[in-house]
Amino acid sequence: MQTLDTLIRHWRDDPGGTYRTWFLWDERLKNFRSIRRGIQVVVREIREDRFGTQYRGSSLETVVHSIAEQRQMFRGADHAFLWKPKLRIPDIYENPAHQRAFGHFLDTCACCTTEQELLQAIRTLDARGIKGLGPAAANLMYFLHPTLMPPFNTAIVNGYNAVTGAKVKLGKWEEYLALRTGLLRLTQTHRSLLSNDLGAVAGLMFDVGSGRYAAPPRAEDGPDVDAWRADLAQVREESKAARKAQEAALAQDHTHTQVQGWLRDLGLALGFEVWIAANDRSRTYAGGRLGDGCLDTLPAGIAGTPGADAVRLIDVVWFERGTLAPAAAFEVEHTTSIYSGIVRLLDLALGAPERAVQGLYLVAPDSREADVRDQLRRPAFQAVGHLHMRYLPYSELERHREAMARFGQGLRAVEAIARAL
Repeated sequence: MQTLDTLIRHWRDDPGGTYRTWFLWDERLKNFRSIRRGIQVVVREIREDRFGTQYRGSSLETVVHSIAEQRQMFRGADHAFLWKPKLRIPDIYENPAHQRAFGHFLDTCACCTTEQELLQAIRTLDARGIKGLGPAAANLMYFLHPTLMPPFNTAIVNGYNAVTGAKVKLGKWEEYLALRTGLLRLTQTHRSLLSNDLGAVAGLMFDVGSGRYAAPPRAEDGPDVDAWRADLAQVREESKAARKAQEAALAQDHTHTQVQGWLRDLGLALGFEVWIAANDRSRTYAGGRLGDGCLDTLPAGIAGTPGADAVRLIDVVWFERGTLAPAAAFEVEHTTSIYSGIVRLLDLALGAPERAVQGLYLVAPDSREADVRDQLRRPAFQAVGHLHMRYLPYSELERHREAMARFGQGLRAVEAIARAL
């Protein structure tokens, strides 16, 4: 398996491969909790007979759309769940019994903790023979149990077959389970190079299956191996377009950090204690770290709430000095999932121990205002309209932040430039 080791090492170093562009992407981990929360909403609506008969506008669309935003790995993830009227699939919209079975499957997967329970949930769902509902649901399972259930799509299957010589097909759970067993085996064999999060080995298969890499020959020497090594070396020479895309992604990350820095400095100037997202605190900013001068731990009243894990990942939170009551929270949505940011803000607002947070802000480029408003119109968020979430445009923050820092008091200056949603 030396040739596969070589491929994995190239893949880990490749700036355009899924390892660096998706698996190590900070937002990947931040979205896990919001997707899990979204699945719980789907389960609750099905249980209470409020899910309805439409995919568009449903809580399921919200969750799957958030998954599909996970960069190239999950583009098209929603296709399997779109209602296809001529084929009458997937049959979870017009058949109430099948819908309840799907809800029970999601609930079991969200609550169980062992591999055997997950496998039994798959067998139970598969036995129902629900037309059009196959292993596409495995992508939901991955975000619930990333070390036990790999994601599943055409490119991953094609890559796995090319690497192993298997003949896995899409559409059947037994085929998915065979691929899962093989990916677990590959992860164990190459455990020094692959994470036990199965997104890693799935990402490798995705890059092979989508044509970024040729699969290594299964013979360990000979002309085929030499040719493959030459092809692999060529892959590392990024095309001009790919390099531009990578540079653009880095620039976007920089902009996100810059806006977090503006909010940090403004909060400190206005007299608040400031929290920076736990996975962003070490980012370089203004000659130091983004977390410099900020809280090292969440206040005890917040750290003990059920949503504390999500609150730790909110981009910026301002706390009242002295009482450490939450005053305002900001999610910077430069290019990332707006849905996930909303869920994190709601975890803080609904879990605050004493009173509602005064300000909940979605901070985004001016061009994303329509996207922000569209997300908040989703049925999943209608019940929390009383929290008065606001949209804070980049341009307004950039234009007024210095004056606000010098002359502002409390949240009044921020409220003056934010827009109601």
